[in-house]
Amino acid sequence: MWRHASGMAVVACLLSLSMPNQVLAQAAAQRTEAEMKAARDAQGYTPFRLWERPDVRATRVEIKPMATRAMHQHDDVKFHLFIPLAGSLQLTVGSDKPVDAPVGQAFYIQGGTPHGFRNLDSTPAMAMEIFVKDGPTAGLDALGALMAALRTTQLRPDTEKPGEQK
Repeated sequence: MWRHASGMAVVACLLSLSMPNQVLAQAAAQRTEAEMKAARDAQGYTPFRLWERPDVRATRVEIKPMATRAMHQHDDVKFHLFIPLAGSLQLTVGSDKPVDAPVGQAFYIQGGTPHGFRNLDSTPAMAMEIFVKDGPTAGLDALGALMAALRTTQLRPDTEKPGEQK
């Protein structure tokens, strides 16, 4: 029995050595993606990639009621814009105190800066994030990403009349 078990271990080891590095990397990436999805689900937010270019990407983030996105940072970008689209959000950047993030207000966040956000309301919230990376066309790509993101984002029409309070 021991000889059979050790023989199986040798075969498994040889098979893993003969597997291309790409297959091993894909398996690790899938495991990592699954772990990232579990973390997102636990924190109550869902990102939707809307635009991906070498110089820029746009992501719409949906945040569940009362959910908090833990402090994190993006080391692969020069900067990004955080733009609340719906709901009542609060944003924390670096070691600063949390600030209210009104709908439509763009927040500039330097790459590598820790930040997090939370939904203060009992209804879902939504934000747009435009990430600008290094590259010669980053500015133009950022504008294109913003336009594409706005086209694909469905917002509820504002039914409030001017001068009317909610």
